[in-house]
Amino acid sequence: GRAMAHSTYNKIWAEAQRSLNGLLEREAEEKSQKPVKDRLLAFQMLGTFYIKYVQIFHSLEAAYDQIVHPQKRLIIRQVLDGVMGRILELKNEMVELEYSEFHYFDDILQDLKLAPDSIDIPIPRYFIKEKLKVLKERERILAQLLLEAGLGHDEPRKSAKVMVLEEAVRLIQIAERARQGRLRATFMKQIYLEEKRERQARLQGGRGPDVDACAVYIQKIWRRHAQLKKTLKLREEEMIFLGMIPPAYFQRPSAALIRAQKVDNLRCEIQEKHESDYQKALVSIKERVKEIEGPDIKESLQDQIRQWFIECRQLTGKFPDYPDEEQGGSTAIFSEKTPEELLQIW
Repeated sequence: GRAMAHSTYNKIWAEAQRSLNGLLEREAEEKSQKPVKDRLLAFQMLGTFYIKYVQIFHSLEAAYDQIVHPQKRLIIRQVLDGVMGRILELKNEMVELEYSEFHYFDDILQDLKLAPDSIDIPIPRYFIKEKLKVLKERERILAQLLLEAGLGHDEPRKSAKVMVLEEAVRLIQIAERARQGRLRATFMKQIYLEEKRERQARLQGGRGPDVDACAVYIQKIWRRHAQLKKTLKLREEEMIFLGMIPPAYFQRPSAALIRAQKVDNLRCEIQEKHESDYQKALVSIKERVKEIEGPDIKESLQDQIRQWFIECRQLTGKFPDYPDEEQGGSTAIFSEKTPEELLQIW
């Protein structure tokens, strides 16, 4: 499962990189030829490049969002930023060519056998993920400022109105009278219903309710309810058959979608853990190299500096001055220049 998913996104990255290399070669060939003077042909060329770069952007963005290897993500990020920059350049060229912000790629999409949503450019997910902590912190600071200024949502709830004793007594009296009125109304309703039953009993000559009539009435109510449910079900099945409404299982998320969301969340956690381990490893490895190989590197550099001074003395007959900080210090000695070139600079 998870290992297979890792290999899948690695393949997506590899395919996107191959497509990008081929597209760069094609662009280089187009630039080496004579400029296209026909405006329609020029737009067709720019539009084709634009759509292909957008497709590569989709693949790279998906790979960058799901791959958990930190070094791979660094490389993909650089390529992804470059692709987005190239998309902006092509968009600007099309605007200057067409004098319009809106372009129609119907014929190009048809030639490439692509759907219209293939040229949609979504906001890269890492834009939000990388700034999520900053956005939350900004919201917290803004809420705190509003609260201190008395404009927060919780402020009106905390404020309490001061009430005098006479007004409080009057409100209690109103509530008590309302309660007594409701009790009196309930009691009067019970008396009315009891009198109504007694009148009906007297009209029927002292006989009780007709059991058969009650049973028939209950049957009518139940049959109406059952037929209504059956009719509604048949109507829903007909609408589903005609494609007017989606089936019921469309309304609830599928198990595959829930599983995919869990995998995405797990990948985000793994990405953060691997990135943290990578940053810690950079520091520890640097310290380890400095501790273990530092003395050997220092001695090797000193030997090179001595050799450089000896070569300069053999050429000029005297030892040169050590380069100062403005000239780069020892960095100038290790630059790819001969002693004669360095002496000419100094």
